Amino acid sequence: MSQIFNLIFYQPILNLLVFLYNIVPGHDIGLAIIIMTVIIKLILLPLSKQSIKSQKAMQELQPKIEEIKKKYANNKEEQGRAIMQLYKQEKVNPFSSCLPLLIQLPFLWAVFIVFRDGLNGQSLNLVYSFIQRPELINAVSLGFIDLAKPIPVLAVLAGLAQFWQAKMMTTKRPEVRGHGAKDEDMMAIMNKQMVYLMPALTVFIGLSFPGGLALYWLVTTVLTALQQLYLFKQKERKYNSG
Repeated sequence: MSQIFNLIFYQPILNLLVFLYNIVPGHDIGLAIIIMTVIIKLILLPLSKQSIKSQKAMQELQPKIEEIKKKYANNKEEQGRAIMQLYKQEKVNPFSSCLPLLIQLPFLWAVFIVFRDGLNGQSLNLVYSFIQRPELINAVSLGFIDLAKPIPVLAVLAGLAQFWQAKMMTTKRPEVRGHGAKDEDMMAIMNKQMVYLMPALTVFIGLSFPGGLALYWLVTTVLTALQQLYLFKQKERKYNSG
């Protein structure tokens, strides 16, 4: 399994980074990382688009789901049937938002390993024969930013970008009272906590690992947030014109 992962994900991403490092002006690793992030984002664009639409659709259905839970608070079986019927009527697959994210995880893990190990000479032995193999990769970007070391500013910026993306995805939930309200309040609290937990986790990871990983996560999160913004504006225009 490890060999398959290295062959399909790790080696191609490492080689893409080395190739870009060879051709960018001044062999700037920071610029190479940004370009590599854009390329990976473009490759995963269809999956990302589907994931964003599914997550937003699930968020928008929450008020209706809560009404169903309130209506069938004492009948879990009927509650489940009603929720599944709602998904069918609205043409929403509750699992479709998770699958694209799961498919993207190997790419993220491969990028993590590249930034953890890919800047040393031993990893450069995995460079393809048709790509020029540098003696070493200079981890300093713009002449003073060492992306081989944790960079607090990049970690914080990545966390803020994560917060912006997560906040954009949330939908204001109406206050519901009655049977099951306690469970619904607990769910609302958990959703709110995730909006803050993920950015905090992003900052923690960014402070613990090489700055190259924080730069990658910052760029990919900003691109995802901009994609969300575009899709939401597009949907709003269609709704207003309709």
